[in-house]
Amino acid sequence: MSTSTPPATTPVAAPEAATGDDSAYELRPDRGRSRLLYDVLGLCAFAVMAFPVYWLVLSAFRPNREIRSYDQTLWPSSFTLDNFVRATESPNFWTAIQSSLIICGTSVAGAIFIGTIAAFAIGRFDFYGRKPFMTVLILVQLLPPTAMLIPIYIQLNNLGALNEYWGVIVVYTVSVLPFATWMIRGFVINVPKELEEAAMVDGCTRMGAFWRVIFPLVAPGLAAASIFALVTAWNEYLFAYILLQDNDKYTLNVWLMNFTTDRGTDYGALMAGSVLIALPVVIFFMLLQKKMATGLTSGAVKG
Repeated sequence: MSTSTPPATTPVAAPEAATGDDSAYELRPDRGRSRLLYDVLGLCAFAVMAFPVYWLVLSAFRPNREIRSYDQTLWPSSFTLDNFVRATESPNFWTAIQSSLIICGTSVAGAIFIGTIAAFAIGRFDFYGRKPFMTVLILVQLLPPTAMLIPIYIQLNNLGALNEYWGVIVVYTVSVLPFATWMIRGFVINVPKELEEAAMVDGCTRMGAFWRVIFPLVAPGLAAASIFALVTAWNEYLFAYILLQDNDKYTLNVWLMNFTTDRGTDYGALMAGSVLIALPVVIFFMLLQKKMATGLTSGAVKG
């Protein structure tokens, strides 16, 4: 009878608890302090930028006597709508709204339409002078508007466009068109050419493939360009003041001058009018922010 001894087994060491290496997975103290410093600096920068807006909104609801007082507080003692009443009842308020909507709405629509077609041509076709043309699009933005004021005034005067809506619309459209074209182009080149070619194989023309395939895919870029164009046109003051001569055709930015006269300045109505002017842009941004954020955060598209 033979006996067999069991094979020797090597003891397996139990895994050691991570003690000294835990600090490698934790936030280092120096990094934590740096992050805290950046957070504080960011909050300070936000406070500096937000305080004028905060003061503007509160001043619009302050009583006029409190606005003129030297003893200012961060929170008004009482709220009133009298400033908004005086602003809306001032001369040419509603005509100024009409002028701003006509001029800015037409300018934005025209710039986006022309810019989309131009961006498609630049992003899809390799024509002669393409790179210099793209460089010119950026260099045009470096020209100060005041340097172009006199030539534009002379040209519009020769065309009989002074004190006409369409003259200001042309100026606004040309002003926002280069950057809008450049912005939309960045979205066009990210659309795979295979999608366009597949649509053309199915029977679409070049423009048909553009409007049915590419145009819906660059909608986030159109939203971002629309916001830029609207903010630029809506906040413009100099050309509207020089090119329009009738009070009935002034835009809202020029209309604000009604509250500054030789007798003084109605700061309450001025603040209320400024709030009313800012509302359309804020509402437009809120309507398009989701689509714009989608475009800005989307990754690269692969064909």
